[in-house]
Amino acid sequence: MEPCWDAEAWRTVARAALRAQVPPQDLDWIEGDHAASLLAAPDVVGAPVLVDAPRAPKALFELAPAVLCHRDPQRLGLLYRLLWRTGHGEPALLSNPADADVQRAQALAQAVRRDAHKMKAFVRFRAVPGDEGAFIAWFEPEHRIVDRVAPFFARRFAGMRWAILTPYRSAAWDGATLAFGDGGARSDAPDDDAREELWRTYYAHIFNPARINPRMMRQEMPVKYWKHLPEAQLLPSLLQGAGARVRDMAAREAQAPRRRIPQRHPTQTGGRGELPSGNGRSSGIRERLDSGPGPDPGTGPGQSLDTLRAAARACRACPLWEPATQTVFGEGPADARVLLLGEQPGDSEDLTGRPFTGPAGQLLDRALGELGLDRARFYLTNAVKHFRFERRGKQRLHRNPEAAHVQACRPWLARELEQVRPEVVVCLGATAALALFGRGFRLMEDRGQWRTLRDGTRAFATVHPAWILRQRDPAAREAAYTGFVADLAQLAAPDDSTDPPTPP
Repeated sequence: MEPCWDAEAWRTVARAALRAQVPPQDLDWIEGDHAASLLAAPDVVGAPVLVDAPRAPKALFELAPAVLCHRDPQRLGLLYRLLWRTGHGEPALLSNPADADVQRAQALAQAVRRDAHKMKAFVRFRAVPGDEGAFIAWFEPEHRIVDRVAPFFARRFAGMRWAILTPYRSAAWDGATLAFGDGGARSDAPDDDAREELWRTYYAHIFNPARINPRMMRQEMPVKYWKHLPEAQLLPSLLQGAGARVRDMAAREAQAPRRRIPQRHPTQTGGRGELPSGNGRSSGIRERLDSGPGPDPGTGPGQSLDTLRAAARACRACPLWEPATQTVFGEGPADARVLLLGEQPGDSEDLTGRPFTGPAGQLLDRALGELGLDRARFYLTNAVKHFRFERRGKQRLHRNPEAAHVQACRPWLARELEQVRPEVVVCLGATAALALFGRGFRLMEDRGQWRTLRDGTRAFATVHPAWILRQRDPAAREAAYTGFVADLAQLAAPDDSTDPPTPP
């Protein structure tokens, strides 16, 4: 088998062995192409097919990927033995927790899952000297889990370039593609970087000596992982001084808790910022959107979308900034003739920092593609710049933004419209329509109908792609998608270019 941890590679060999009716005791499993069998035996993949392979239970193929990552050399034969037994008179084998083979397979899978959890918890990226935005981490897993765990880091750190090196395998993410290669050496990764001193200072200040339990700590964070962790250098002294610090805390006079108020960014004064703005083509939109409370990026020469994007990162006008990963500003050509206005970022957008990168964005791309419209020629943004969600276990579930959140983000949208100066604005969803048209707009009644804004910009609204995805009935979802495409078809010019038509 090559690679020896790959589930599809094992499945190919196991299927060939089943079709050739080779019993488990007659198979000699060899890991990789460098090992040699004691006796020169034929490759089972080339064996003649005697019977059709029986249908294997789903539970086995759910268990196999984890078991295959274990370093136990007997795991390949163990899995095939389970497969053989389920197809030869024991179809309910995997539901028997007392069976020795089932117990062993579950134990191997649990060990791999525990190792994967440790990797997620104890990998530490360090900046690569001389390569801005690039990071490398060194880790020594117990089992062959790099291919299994690397997608987690690609999702979690989608906006940065990184590589994880281990003795047997490496994984690299360039911001778009996950690639795997050979292992490396500890010397291939940086030993330290400037951020780690700041992290150690922070860790020392949040360390709570009153809650320290050395035995439990070493159980959850084994000493063998300490060499990967910058804060581990502090642990011996922090543990040694824990007793004295607890006594000092007990003797200290109690203080009433204070409500934490987010600090306003230096560029903001009295709730209104000092950033400049550009020309006045969209003054009508700006006058409408700027009304009410919220941060104002200001007016003046020298404004640009990049300036606005940088300023929006420090926006604290509503509480959505605190749990969110980052501000998700608009992107696209600064002279785009069409601006697509969504509601708010989703989970994927919050992690990548780019609008419409999740399932709703993929549906939007599909609709535009069917109409021959190029997304790259549109400017895409959202009425609300931070992700509003509620946690459900490990998931972050979307919650609709409130009117106050829309109001807080209105100045940013006004400046985007002023800088891009689009000829057409398309509102995707009720929140986007609220931000542009006001409270009197009824989405399902007025969708697809052209309106003229104060500065002459033409606009219409349609449903948000996420609303289509939420339709549970397939027929209803297909009908919703057809109506969505019909609304967007108004953007297609007669010559099938992406230039918007002159609305009637």
